[in-house]
Amino acid sequence: MHARAEFTPFESWQEVIALAQELGPYGPLIVFCVGTGVRPEEAFGADWTAVDLRGGVFTVHKAFAKGRLKRYTKTERSRRRIPLRAKVVAALQTLPHREGILFPSAGGGHIEINNFRSREWVPALQASGIEHRRIYDMRHTFATWSLAAGMSIFTLARRMGTSVQMIDSTYGHLAQDAEDQDRGLLDTYDTANDPSCGHVVGTTSDRDNSADGAST
Repeated sequence: MHARAEFTPFESWQEVIALAQELGPYGPLIVFCVGTGVRPEEAFGADWTAVDLRGGVFTVHKAFAKGRLKRYTKTERSRRRIPLRAKVVAALQTLPHREGILFPSAGGGHIEINNFRSREWVPALQASGIEHRRIYDMRHTFATWSLAAGMSIFTLARRMGTSVQMIDSTYGHLAQDAEDQDRGLLDTYDTANDPSCGHVVGTTSDRDNSADGAST
């Protein structure tokens, strides 16, 4: 069994916004990554054709890494649709353009992760007084907060474009709180469908059968 990788999620949206403000024109990128859980390379490779602001959906189908733009095939797990929360939509609406690369570099091309880390990310963390985080900790933050909100490991794996096994091995220890929510949902279902209170949802009651018989 592989040891679980250590990660340090952001503590709150206030912390994320503070970093975003230090990053200036790259601020919306930070809100986008934390709010969607995409890999940094997927954010760097994204363009406006993948964004539906009205529908609130982002379609992941590209990634930019090591100077190359990779297009995901339709059968790849990484190709997926991600619902956009209100904070992300609001951040995208502040961008000055609506075509081409979603988050262009200062030169207009795709962002190169190592340059971004040394020139923008680390200085902004230091300036905002935030504990050091890796760029990938934005993705870990999304996963951590999603589980805290009650999202299932299965759904989280789909949104993040990875396997259930990977999510479970990396974040499974954080899903324990969700057990209480799941237990509550099941107990609520059982109570609502107690035979003494009526028929079980999805089945036909004797009263329904009698009514059907009377009408034939």
